[in-house]
Amino acid sequence: MTYNIEKQHEKGKLHAIERINALLDKDSFVEIYAEARHNCYEFGMDKKDIPYDGVITGFGTINGRRVAVYSQDFTVQGGSLGKMHGDKIAEIISKAIECKCPVIGINDSGGARIQEGVNALAGYGNLFYQNVRASGLIPQISIIAGPCAGGAVYSPGLTDFIFTIDKISYMFITGPKVVKSVMFLDISEEDLGGGIIHSQKSGVSHFRCPDENDCYTKVRKLLDYIPHYYGDVLKPAGKVAYDAKKKVREIKEILPERKTQGYDVRKLIEALTDDGSFFEVAEEFAPNVSVGFAKIEGKSVGIIANNPSALGGILNCDASDKASRFIRYCDAYNIPLLTLVDIPGFVPGPEEEQKGIIRHGAKLIYAYSEATVPKVTVITRKAYGGAYIAMCSKHLGADFVFAWPTAEIAVMGAEGAIQILYAKQLKDPSQAQMVQEKTEEYKNTIMTPKIAAKQGYISGIIEPEETRGKILSCFKFLEEKRDTAQPEKKHGNIPL
Repeated sequence: MTYNIEKQHEKGKLHAIERINALLDKDSFVEIYAEARHNCYEFGMDKKDIPYDGVITGFGTINGRRVAVYSQDFTVQGGSLGKMHGDKIAEIISKAIECKCPVIGINDSGGARIQEGVNALAGYGNLFYQNVRASGLIPQISIIAGPCAGGAVYSPGLTDFIFTIDKISYMFITGPKVVKSVMFLDISEEDLGGGIIHSQKSGVSHFRCPDENDCYTKVRKLLDYIPHYYGDVLKPAGKVAYDAKKKVREIKEILPERKTQGYDVRKLIEALTDDGSFFEVAEEFAPNVSVGFAKIEGKSVGIIANNPSALGGILNCDASDKASRFIRYCDAYNIPLLTLVDIPGFVPGPEEEQKGIIRHGAKLIYAYSEATVPKVTVITRKAYGGAYIAMCSKHLGADFVFAWPTAEIAVMGAEGAIQILYAKQLKDPSQAQMVQEKTEEYKNTIMTPKIAAKQGYISGIIEPEETRGKILSCFKFLEEKRDTAQPEKKHGNIPL
């Protein structure tokens, strides 16, 4: 097969076949449907030979395990999708479902092939249908390795994880030229739908990479953390590295002395999990909640943690969406969930209310309640109000909930509660001593985790240095957990 490799290199990009070879184990790729051609004979297309109809499809291995792959070739008709092009991708996804292996798409396409009209749209429709069929059965990973416009963005949007690459990844429903003609707005591809936009603002991208090789390395790494099909059981890593003495010391020093001071929860995650194993997902989007995969004694777990270093760890619309999607992915593939809670509540104010914080927050409650995988929760510092419930409390089906001794669990913090309960006394300077005493009484009798423990809402109050051991013991006990209490129904209606 002859490829127009230099044409891609001139743009600072790898060619479609080079991308496949960089991603897969050496010499493992087997191409299929290389002789496929379009069947459009209008607008001069009858004289055009479009090799492999612009997309290379096949299968190979990553880390010795089977994967299906397709890579669009922008040097062939701009990587545009015609009927055969779409059907080739749909077919490889269908085969991946049958063979129980992940499918990875390397996207570099200008969108639908205009000359094929409705047939091109049919190609997209068939592809979308297979994306949805595969969801929850096999992992679907999308790499955006060029411009993706119009219908070309919806297939990645239906997949589980999207990787973007700085300076070459662009995703938008309508490109800058259309925006200018319709909205009279000049905007660059980068500002409209570049990697930074989708990693930091829209949340469409889950991983942003500095270059192509880094991207393919990260995809290979991700596949080491996740089951390769529904029902797959990952083997634990052979040798586990965990410096217990060092990590215990770090755990003790995580929380600042001042309870309102922020800290990076990722330091706690690193201290609780195997050395260097935390693999964060959507790191740049909604940083007030951190999610990702990690390993504990070589076994993968999904972690959701409020991050007080950003917005105090409060829940807003974006953080709720980010956490909910990650929870549902882990539940689909039986990855246990560890939730680390330090949350003052849901964000107040008109901006988030108008964006629909009620609807978005409800997604989080729904996702946790729906999840039947092992669920362990640790409350480290505070859990107030509805956010206490929403962050995988016992009431939403957590199997075990632990709290550190200084944790605070209540409807709200002491200052806010006293302002409501003793509003009149606060206006009277002579009542200052009494108000201070009531504040301390509230802290000592209402906010203490002992109250929740007495009611059975907390499985145990533990010292910080005991946390990893408790988590590990609980997950081992829950390994064979099977949910049998769900009522018979077709499916629920998550508040999208």
